[in-house]
Amino acid sequence: MEWVALIAAGLCEVLGVIALRRVSLTRSLGSYIFLACSLGSSFLLLTYAMAFISMGTAYAIWTGMGTAGSTLLGMFAFGEPKEARRVFFIALILASAIGLKIIT
Repeated sequence: MEWVALIAAGLCEVLGVIALRRVSLTRSLGSYIFLACSLGSSFLLLTYAMAFISMGTAYAIWTGMGTAGSTLLGMFAFGEPKEARRVFFIALILASAIGLKIIT
């Protein structure tokens, strides 16, 4: 269950990035509520997961999911450049997360 919570925390982190973009475009109450809920959920789920998974592993996977997910979202949803170098480094982040899971 803790790994499900950690993955959900990473997904909520990506939602938080979407919320940050939304706040920068439209400073409405709904945008701020979306931001608070998505990032708050991310931190709560991460806190739960860290009770069962080592702190270093959980944090690395959470930040990796947030970074890779946000970059992919930017490339495919918001028209940011799709360069081979970016994809390569995203693959390195994901490989590192898998490596951490294997050794812990």
